[in-house]
Parts: sequence; C-alpha cells; structure tokens
Amino acid sequence: MLVRFDSSETAEVLMYADTAKMLLTALGKETTARGTFTHPEMLPAAEALREAARQAAQPPEEEDEEGKDGKKKPPVSFGQRAWPLIDMFERTARAGSDAWVVWEASADF
Repeated sequence: MLVRFDSSETAEVLMYADTAKMLLTALGKETTARGTFTHPEMLPAAEALREAARQAAQPPEEEDEEGKDGKKKPPVSFGQRAWPLIDMFERTARAGSDAWVVWEASADF
C-alpha cells in the first residue's frame, strides 16, 4: 500500500506504508488512513526526524555488513527515508500559518 503526503507548498511524496509507519511512529502519530500536521507541529517534526536519523546512523561497535544480531543492514538508511518529509516540513513551515501537510492512504496501516 502507498501513502501520499501532500503539502500546500511542495510536491507530493509517495512512500510504502511500512516506511511511512516507521516515520510517523517516530513522530508519535497514529498511522491512520488520513492525518495532518499543523503548522506548529512541522518544525518540531522535522527536528525529531533529524534526531532519529542521527541516532540510527550511529554505528554499533565492530559492525560490518551485518549487525550484532546477524541481520543484514537495510540498503536505505532511516535518514534517507526521512529526508523527503524533513524537507517537506521545513519548506511548508516557512510558508506561514496557513500552510498544511496531510497524508492519505487507502486504509489504516
């Protein structure tokens, strides 16, 4: 399933539901079929995703292609997945209090 993020100021961002769920959960949002970010939520959300990306990028000791648990590292990092939303939040927040960001999916995810 795809999740579409729309903004009053930027192009839409499409991502798979599992990725959207990971990012929205990091922001404390429920993964409902529709949701919104208000103007006051946008810059804190962008900073929260940046911080989560920084923490995810911290390599554990002596980790190569596989983590300590034997699982392979994902080919796309959390930061790479978060960047489109970080950019959307920051650009939309600069537009003023009438700006908006919403998401929509065919069902809760």
